[in-house]
Amino acid sequence: MRSTRFIGDRRFYRTALSVALPIMIQNGITNFVGMLDNIMVGRVGTVEMTGVSIANTLLFVFYLAIFGAVSGAGIFGAQFYGKGDMDGVRLAFRFKLLECLGILALGLTVFLCFGKDLLALYLRGEGTESQIDESLRFGESYLRLMLLGLPAFALSQCYAGTLRESGQTVVPMMAGLVAVGVNFVFNWLLIFGKLGLPRLGSDGAAIATAISRFVEAGIVMIWSHRHPKQAPFFNGAWRSFRIPGRLAGQIARRGAPLILNETLWALGQALLIQCYSLRSYDVVSATNIAFTLGNVCNVAFMAMGASIGILVGQLLGAGKAEEAKDTDRKLIVFTEMTCLLFGGLMAALSTVFPEIYNTEPEIRRLASRFILINAALMPVHAYANAAYFTLRSGGKTFVTFLFDSVFSCVVVAPVAYLLSRYTAMPVVWLFLCCQSLELIKCIVGYLMIRSGVWMQTIVKEAY
Repeated sequence: MRSTRFIGDRRFYRTALSVALPIMIQNGITNFVGMLDNIMVGRVGTVEMTGVSIANTLLFVFYLAIFGAVSGAGIFGAQFYGKGDMDGVRLAFRFKLLECLGILALGLTVFLCFGKDLLALYLRGEGTESQIDESLRFGESYLRLMLLGLPAFALSQCYAGTLRESGQTVVPMMAGLVAVGVNFVFNWLLIFGKLGLPRLGSDGAAIATAISRFVEAGIVMIWSHRHPKQAPFFNGAWRSFRIPGRLAGQIARRGAPLILNETLWALGQALLIQCYSLRSYDVVSATNIAFTLGNVCNVAFMAMGASIGILVGQLLGAGKAEEAKDTDRKLIVFTEMTCLLFGGLMAALSTVFPEIYNTEPEIRRLASRFILINAALMPVHAYANAAYFTLRSGGKTFVTFLFDSVFSCVVVAPVAYLLSRYTAMPVVWLFLCCQSLELIKCIVGYLMIRSGVWMQTIVKEAY
């Protein structure tokens, strides 16, 4: 009897994997695209790799702001779909478009006006003047070229998020697969100057990524509008941007904490890396290598978290609170089991992966230690992520704001700031201390899930 509380039957896992696997593959593809850029640029040299990694750290803040905007309206989209209300799904999609347009305008303004100054914040550790100047130059050029692909990224996230909320996860996955192929080919052509094309180095990586973003967005958008039976909520989605005031207010109220949450959390992570970078110039490259592998391996628990948000959100929208609670519990256990496998894989690659990069032995050694720490703590980060999506599925967005970004900014960032500036703690121990703080979130998340405060339906009379 006890095992059935935590372990589902075949049908349960078939349903869970039908949602999680395509998301896992697509997220893996997205991160694999980033890894391809990283490895290929890393083969060129350390200074270019450092500049690119810093630029991607800044772009990560934009990506998560878009993710927060899509996710806020996505809570309503998933519950509307569970309720069978296609008009509601369409309105939630329109809200995503408007929010993402605003974030895009703000992001482009910040990066164009202050990009160089932001990059320079990460180049204050021990290192030669020529290394720092070269990395800054490469990073600034890469960042400006990457801005070309941001509109396509925002659009693809709006469409892909809405498709996932309706259970259509295969199309975004296939679009991502094609994007990886395009990115790989153009990386090879433009970074190394093949088939008579100029050798552009890190600039070539940026151009290749921008092209792949447009390809991915084009595939998802064309499919969505050419298959009205499978995706009826896109019919007439662009005819107007009218959204009933009551619904817009509800989405804004519940979505604003999510946008703020994702943005502040990303800023907290960016500050964390900046604190590590104060130890030496080498640390920037080492953390870049470690997080590149981590991003690919972490797709397991990230996809399971997204699945929790979708499946549990649909059950709550249909008024099946107890079934939602049971599903959530089993999905969390499944997430932890999956992470044992991926954590082991990451640990096995800890000494092999850094050898791919054309960089100094000390950087490889540091990267290997960071990877081992991330591998050991993967189950901890996985549970915290699952707890976050559980709370979010019921519309508890302000609670998730406190749980995620406030914790990052009030606990993790100050600890990293104090330890990096007022102690001589070696960077490996500094990294371990800061990453281990996620244990506190796990305890809080467990208590909140157990209380059942997150189980609520928010679309009974939304408009």
